[in-house]
Amino acid sequence: MELNDGNLQTLTEFLRKTLDPDPAVRRPAEKFLESVEGNQNYPLLLLTLLEKSQDNVIRVCAAVTFKNYIKRNWRIVEDEPNKVSNPDRTAIKANIINLMLTSPEQIQKQLSDAISIIGREDFPQKWPDLLTEMVTRFRSGDFHIINGVLRTAHSLFKRYRHEFKSNELWTEIKLVLDTFAPPLTELFKATIDLCQTHATDVNALKVLFSSLILICKLFYSLNFQDLPEFFEDNMETWMTNFHALLTLDNKLLQTDDEEEAGLLELLKSQICDNAALYAQKYDEEFQPYLPSFVTAIWSLLVSTGQEVKYDLLVSNAIQFLASVCERTHYKQLFEDQNTLTSICEKVIVPNMEFRSADEEAFEDNSEEYIRRDLEGSDIDTRRRAACDLVRGLCKFFEEPVTAIFSGYVNSMLTEYAKNPGQNWKHKDAAIYLVTSLASKGQTQKHGITQANQLVNLNEFFVNHILTDLKSPNVNEFPVLKADAIKYVMIFRSQLPKEHLLQAVPLLINHLQAESTVEHTYAAHALERLFTMRGPSNTTLISPAEMAPFTEQLLTNLFKALALPGSAENEYIMKAIMRSFSLLQDSIVPYIPTLIAQLTHKLLLVSKNPSKPHFNHYLFESLCLSIRITCKANPATVGSFEDALFPVFTEILQNDVQEFLPYVFQVMSLLLEIHSDSIPSSYMALFPHLLQPVLWERTGNIPPLVRLLQAFLEKGASSISSSAADKIPGLLGVFQKLIASKANDHQGFYLINSIIEYMPPEPIIQYRKQIFILLFQRLQSSKTTKFIKSFLVFVNLYCVKYGAIALQEIFDDIQPKMFGMVLEKIIIPEIQKVSGTIEKKICAVGITKVLTECPAMMDTEYTKLWAPLLQALIGLFELPEDDSVPDDEHFIDIEDTPGYQTAFSQLAFAGKKEHDPIGEAVGNPKILLAQSLHKLSTACPGRVPSMLSTSLNAEGLQFLQGYFQVANVQLV
Repeated sequence: MELNDGNLQTLTEFLRKTLDPDPAVRRPAEKFLESVEGNQNYPLLLLTLLEKSQDNVIRVCAAVTFKNYIKRNWRIVEDEPNKVSNPDRTAIKANIINLMLTSPEQIQKQLSDAISIIGREDFPQKWPDLLTEMVTRFRSGDFHIINGVLRTAHSLFKRYRHEFKSNELWTEIKLVLDTFAPPLTELFKATIDLCQTHATDVNALKVLFSSLILICKLFYSLNFQDLPEFFEDNMETWMTNFHALLTLDNKLLQTDDEEEAGLLELLKSQICDNAALYAQKYDEEFQPYLPSFVTAIWSLLVSTGQEVKYDLLVSNAIQFLASVCERTHYKQLFEDQNTLTSICEKVIVPNMEFRSADEEAFEDNSEEYIRRDLEGSDIDTRRRAACDLVRGLCKFFEEPVTAIFSGYVNSMLTEYAKNPGQNWKHKDAAIYLVTSLASKGQTQKHGITQANQLVNLNEFFVNHILTDLKSPNVNEFPVLKADAIKYVMIFRSQLPKEHLLQAVPLLINHLQAESTVEHTYAAHALERLFTMRGPSNTTLISPAEMAPFTEQLLTNLFKALALPGSAENEYIMKAIMRSFSLLQDSIVPYIPTLIAQLTHKLLLVSKNPSKPHFNHYLFESLCLSIRITCKANPATVGSFEDALFPVFTEILQNDVQEFLPYVFQVMSLLLEIHSDSIPSSYMALFPHLLQPVLWERTGNIPPLVRLLQAFLEKGASSISSSAADKIPGLLGVFQKLIASKANDHQGFYLINSIIEYMPPEPIIQYRKQIFILLFQRLQSSKTTKFIKSFLVFVNLYCVKYGAIALQEIFDDIQPKMFGMVLEKIIIPEIQKVSGTIEKKICAVGITKVLTECPAMMDTEYTKLWAPLLQALIGLFELPEDDSVPDDEHFIDIEDTPGYQTAFSQLAFAGKKEHDPIGEAVGNPKILLAQSLHKLSTACPGRVPSMLSTSLNAEGLQFLQGYFQVANVQLV
């Protein structure tokens, strides 16, 4: 693509169309941009547009498109083509900083993100002058430019907060500190001075305070991994100014908005974060400053109002106190009973109250409310912070704190009892207090695992929780109902089973509540209860115990999906999946109606997939329906295909990328259930599965390979008779996979199935080429994973076609090749093979080479006979060799099941382990003994003499044991 006006014009028109609400206009435009993004100069055309276009909408659109292009394509992935040409990379890095700093803020933010994506890949090695170029702009004095630099630096350095320690990381941080920390400190001091100079100019103050917030965020990132020497030397400057900013109150910066935090609040909350970081990690160095920060933050908490805009500030301030109070050498600051009472009264209790803003969120923004309350992303809410402070205080002062709060809980419950309609918020706060007091240790899987012994959870459940759950009107006091459900859910491991069984029908009832939060919590609580394990590792609640409620449970769960706001509620769908999994055969009578509802739902969501978790659980539920029903009656597989194939066809035709890996997994599951041949509906699909475009997306590879394996297992003969012209396409897929370090194991899965199931005739002409491809890959990049897979393949080939065929094909490629493979690969590496079935295949294959290959007995290969037998005995008797060479630092996909970008493995579509040798060989050690016996009868005297001269004593001993078990002798 040339950089000319014509192309700029075309690009402008297509960008405009991507903003069109009509999918018929928008989709083709998006597809066009996707098709041209591989061309050289495409990113430069976008940069030209965002710089020079007269239309502001197009400029912003070009900036967003450019950022997404960089996000998708900048990283260079091994085994894959470079998606951005080198001249484009150089030109982008040469121009982007200047362009970002001179663009309006909306565009500046997009370009800043793009720089940090490039920086993550290229800085410092491939972009050494990035920092110096940015730091020199500090001198410009123009805060629009300075803030651009600070924003970019922030997005570049914030990853230091969650990176694992490594020498590479330390080297990079050291470089950053040397270049960036001194000018940042100077800028910090200068900006504070300017704030005093412009103390009455509100517009100037807004810009300066934006800079201060970014500077404080950078301070946090640069100090997170360890205390840098530079900051330790300059601690006085930073801490004194932080303290001054905490106590600063400028009327001009106060906002009228009750919801949105102003600059002053954002700055102070970041400073609380910075102080908490130092108090936690560098307490010795921070000690001189700590008391003044505790005082400042305490007075901040006592004087800050209840408005939403202060939430972040208050929660960070409380988190600071929480991090201080649980450290041994700050303990004395909190020991006094009056101090504890004061903290409880002035900080904790007020911040546990359910405010009108919380009530609004509960009713009108339930999704956000649930996310914050259930998923623990309420890290910046007042309640969560107050809860953490209670836990922190309980570390050293459990008794006095429990005593203080018990008084509050009782008085709150008394207030509620006087007038429930008016005072229900008192009970809500009481439940929250009890929860935070009682919870010591918590996990996602088990809820609360450690509880405060001073709080009687059962008594509170019976007296205060059960009453709300039993209330006949599920829509009355929805907040208290949600609290009660949450109580059951988080204390599920602490409450006795009879209480939980008592709660189950009540929770099923609450699935009908109008309140989204309430019925979501009910679904989530049921799902969590159904995963609990009893003493014998079965589910705590059995299908028999659920029998009286099964129908009501299924009815209410599916009805809940029809409630307003819950059409794609992931908690309900997860509860449906878990109910199916728990109830097993009990759901069979309901399947016809349930599957109709699930497929209808699938059709709706496939039009615009937007909730990945919901979709995942929907497919899991489909798999469970198929598994459970077909286990009882395999013939019903046809009715599932009739229900699902129309929807699947639509998904495949519309190329709904998010759903394809799921569809392939469900189809594999269905096809694997068929006992004999492949139905014609599947055969029609077979050629489409080999289209290269499907294999371009990494997420499709594991499920597609599995589906092709199912085709081969069930219908290799019909493929070789009616679709023989597709075999080259099948081998083309193998060739593509084998070339990639990330996916070569998938290539072996495929070729192993071809060898195992395909009749020999259609494959004969390709065999030699298959081995040549494997040898080329061995020469270009030999990895442990590849060798393990290669050994299994070679031995499977031997088991299937015989040892003579294996020796001949190697020696046909190159004379004496068979000996080289034995000597250089099989004998030294066989110990690396892992997995029972894989080891069995290798053992049977090597046994055949030792005992059924004449060339091993009377050619130059004979010298390898004893070492090969020794290696086989090693495979049986020695521990697996799991060492990996130093240079193989990439993720070994085999060892991390399910690791694949954009591939979501369905747990309930799981593939059964398959043993290609099966019952034919029970114990490979006995097979070896029997085969050696047979060989010795064919050439008497040879085998014992080869053993006695070449095998070590330990090997002979093991071998003797095999002969005894097999009850045979050598001749």
